[in-house]
Amino acid sequence: MISQTEVSCIRCGSRQTITVHDSINVREEPALKAEVLDGSAFVWECAHCGAHNLVRRQTLYHDPDEKLMIWLTFGSEELEERVRAAYGGMEELKGYTARFVDDAGSLVEKVKIFDAGLDDVVMEMTKYVVRMELRSSMHERADEISSAPFKFLRLDGADGEITLAYPLDGQMVMAAVGFNVYEDCRGILNRNPAMAAAASGFAKVDAAFVGRYFR
Repeated sequence: MISQTEVSCIRCGSRQTITVHDSINVREEPALKAEVLDGSAFVWECAHCGAHNLVRRQTLYHDPDEKLMIWLTFGSEELEERVRAAYGGMEELKGYTARFVDDAGSLVEKVKIFDAGLDDVVMEMTKYVVRMELRSSMHERADEISSAPFKFLRLDGADGEITLAYPLDGQMVMAAVGFNVYEDCRGILNRNPAMAAAASGFAKVDAAFVGRYFR
């Protein structure tokens, strides 16, 4: 579903009307998935100066075949409460994975995680483990590592190496981790049903979510 909205360019300040997605159903419009994954679905180009601007639009990503819903809320607790109230008891959403994310980059990451056949809770735990190991080995930069947002990039093969990325010194740094680390984290999740329960329904599964269980 699309609509039009008025926006201002971050470079030249010109006002213009653009078409935006209020919801993205990748079964109905399969080509949109590629635009989500490369980020172009969340960018508009200024007609006056050519600058690329981020679209700040609350959007629902829906993949009925994979039973996946991701709401891009930009941190709006009001929207999250409305979504929970509207969708929480719907019979047709049983078996769905439903998530809230605060930014477009996190939505893209979620799609990549689920496309790879991975669990996003386990992936956040894996990122936590990698972060702690890097803090230990790079103790002089522990504070920077602690605050850096880690992102899943890819899985090489069904049981292969997982590649994460995080910003450091103004550039993205890659961190490779064996699939065994992911499997160990999955075992921890299986032994902690409260954590799995907290991720059911519409949930925001991110570093803060994992931080509530691991210190």
